[in-house]
Amino acid sequence: MGAATVPVMPDAEDVRRIALSLPDTTEKIAWSMPTFRVAGKMFATLPEDETSIAVRCPKEERDELVLAEPEKFWIADHEAQFAWVRARLDAIEDEAELRDILADSWRQAAPPRLMDTHPELGLPGTG
Repeated sequence: MGAATVPVMPDAEDVRRIALSLPDTTEKIAWSMPTFRVAGKMFATLPEDETSIAVRCPKEERDELVLAEPEKFWIADHEAQFAWVRARLDAIEDEAELRDILADSWRQAAPPRLMDTHPELGLPGTG
């Protein structure tokens, strides 16, 4: 109890903890980096030096995100033809925003049976 604390920016361990808290998620090393999968389908990776994440994002939304927040989101050249976007961990405001980003990607990869059994994950966050 004291002065308000400054929010701590999320790091790779936060990504791992939050991703693995989502239903039916596993971690698997692929391309020499941690990847996170729901029911075997990849929805997030911790590329290179683990200072960013790559997540699923429809191309239309991805382009809007990058234009709106270029300091946070970008498209890696080798992922341009796929529906993925990168997010810099040091630009993500807090754990709540990280959870929204990961849960949104999870929803895009999750099979209908998981969406049916976890309706609370069915709608994007309002943050």
